[in-house]
Amino acid sequence: MKKLLAVWMIILPFFVAALAQQQANTNQETKKQRAPIFRATKEQIVEAQRKLQVPETGRMDEATRAAIRKYQTENGLKPTGTLNRATLEKMGIQLTEKQQQIPVNPEHLASTKSEGKKRSGPIFRANKEQIERAQEILKSGGYYGGEKTGRLDKDTREAIKKYQEANGLKKTGTLNAETLQKMGIELTEKQKEILQKRSSP
Repeated sequence: MKKLLAVWMIILPFFVAALAQQQANTNQETKKQRAPIFRATKEQIVEAQRKLQVPETGRMDEATRAAIRKYQTENGLKPTGTLNRATLEKMGIQLTEKQQQIPVNPEHLASTKSEGKKRSGPIFRANKEQIERAQEILKSGGYYGGEKTGRLDKDTREAIKKYQEANGLKKTGTLNAETLQKMGIELTEKQKEILQKRSSP
């Protein structure tokens, strides 16, 4: 009996270790299966609060969430009250490299807009250099009084709307292909490809 107990005492630690390893592997596999969670940074929250004209606390408080929901409803997004990728992109807030690896969740788009995006393919975006050049043009035309930031902030969007209205373009407040071309700003090869894909059946 003593020998059996001694053998068991020797085997038991190995058995426990093997069981713990198996559990660790299971946990690791579960983590791998989980989709990465998209989280806005404090800086992004502050920038969003600035754009939404709510107190710049850097926290997702109730006032911020309510303002986000209102913005999302007005801009064809699902009113989640969170700063997901679709919302940050719509607001013109730059994503981190880590965030860029996480695709837009289709559930964050309103159904009609979601269908439209599927048809249109990749999203057309102006780059920093194009935004800076547009800001120069808008400033020289008296539409914009701010600095050359390379960001589509509220003042820049308002200036773009004025420019678009004055030039017979749809008032989107964004630097779409039509607006860039009207301003004489050259499109990138990638942007040309996006337009080509949209025009093809």
